Amino acid sequence: MKERVMDTMQKFSKAMFIPVLILPIAGILIAIGNLFTNARLLEVLPFLNNPVTTGFGTILSGSLVSILVNLGVVFCVGLAVGLANKKKSEAGFIALLGYLVFINAMNRFMGLQGMLVEGNLQGTGQTMVLGVQVLDMGVFLGIFLGIVTAIVHNRYADKEFNNAFQIYGGTRFVFIVLIPVVVLLAILFTYIWPFFQGGISSLGVLINQSGNFGIFLYGTLERLLIPTGLHHLVYTPFLYTELGGVAEVAGEIFEGARNIYFAEIANADGGLLAPSVIWDARGISKMFGLIGACLAMYHKASPENKAKARAILIPAAVTSFIAGVTEPIEFSFMFVAPLLFIVHAGLSGLSMVLLNILNVRAIGPNGFIDFLLYNVPLGTERTAWPMYIVVGLFFFVVYYFLFRFLITKFDYKTIGREESGQETKLYSKKDYQEKNAQPGEPANDLGLAHTIVAALGGEENIETVTNCYSRLRLTLTDPEKVNEGILKNETGASGIIKKGQNVQVVYGLQVNAIRKSVDNVLNRGIVEE
Repeated sequence: MKERVMDTMQKFSKAMFIPVLILPIAGILIAIGNLFTNARLLEVLPFLNNPVTTGFGTILSGSLVSILVNLGVVFCVGLAVGLANKKKSEAGFIALLGYLVFINAMNRFMGLQGMLVEGNLQGTGQTMVLGVQVLDMGVFLGIFLGIVTAIVHNRYADKEFNNAFQIYGGTRFVFIVLIPVVVLLAILFTYIWPFFQGGISSLGVLINQSGNFGIFLYGTLERLLIPTGLHHLVYTPFLYTELGGVAEVAGEIFEGARNIYFAEIANADGGLLAPSVIWDARGISKMFGLIGACLAMYHKASPENKAKARAILIPAAVTSFIAGVTEPIEFSFMFVAPLLFIVHAGLSGLSMVLLNILNVRAIGPNGFIDFLLYNVPLGTERTAWPMYIVVGLFFFVVYYFLFRFLITKFDYKTIGREESGQETKLYSKKDYQEKNAQPGEPANDLGLAHTIVAALGGEENIETVTNCYSRLRLTLTDPEKVNEGILKNETGASGIIKKGQNVQVVYGLQVNAIRKSVDNVLNRGIVEE
């Protein structure tokens, strides 16, 4: 039973990446749009102060904000596509239709019951979704309908009929079944959602009343769940629902920390960013803390292994600092020294607490590139971003001395301190070749992908292949066929996680190229023995 629950969570976790990973792109583009309308930048670069560039910036940031007020439909379609076992594009299309049916069914039923509020909807629990007045279910509506659509789709997508009814088979039958389900759910949620809404609001109040202790738990849990691949299930509700705060920006109501600060970025007349931005300050341990940990591991490496340790740790540290991808570092000590990982998680939580105490409003979800794009154009009075760097440098020092002490105290076999005969290794030669490849260049032809497929038990053992920022995520028929030694020693994997039939292989930033190569091998049906 426990394994089945974990498998379900893993599948949901993989599906969530479809909408979750695309939204930061919208945020970066909003920040770029803000650059073209930023008053300070226009003073420094007066040639940008013209109707063409400022108009472009206004249109870019303003148009992308529309995504934030329609997250329900984004999550609905994204989840349906991610959870569908087959015919994914059709599942997404049907999910969109189901979403439209739901909001209109709820609106009509509320109208018949005399429940629609007239005038200003703020504070009434109702809102406008795609021009339709309904209960304010926010992103939860999209998540729920995406799951429901996927369940119906997976059950009936292969249903076929004979003779005259043949045209009603397949995904068309999915839509036929889904319509009454969605209409009934719209009626049902008209009555039960206010109770859920009350519970969510109470939870949000509890978390906010917990103050810094709540922030500490949030930051710590988000890191502790890295080995399971479920860590984004901790932060996603805070970024996109009212658990992360509710704020009015330029006359519109936004829910969730990320939605709020994206809207504030697009609003040039705003002041200090909302306090809810703290829920997306997770990058401080990525940019500073783990760099200190890397330096400690290097200094404590054996003299004969220092050169090898340096060659391994520098690329991992740069990746963490620049892009916020931390798994290559975390997996280097997670299993050989679990205490270090627990300490790392706790320090990550504490760093967010200190930022909150100092009233730092800098945006810092990932690495240094995002940090510069988001914060510098907004100015120090809106973000207090220099203090973020000061806090980061402080935790760099704390990480360094604490990791150095613990490695020495418990003689942990971190990188460069392996037993005699063991290889000092995190990346393989092929891994370095891929990292040094020119953009758009294929990842070391298909040789690496053939090795990966073979190490995963062959093509017939692989049911599904997806990826997130840094991990190849697979569903395997028999996970016991996985050869972890080959994956680590010959393909450069820095970690392998097994949960039932779900297997995750950590590769870092080159995972997209690896995923494409694996897809090519599977599509060609070629597996090297």
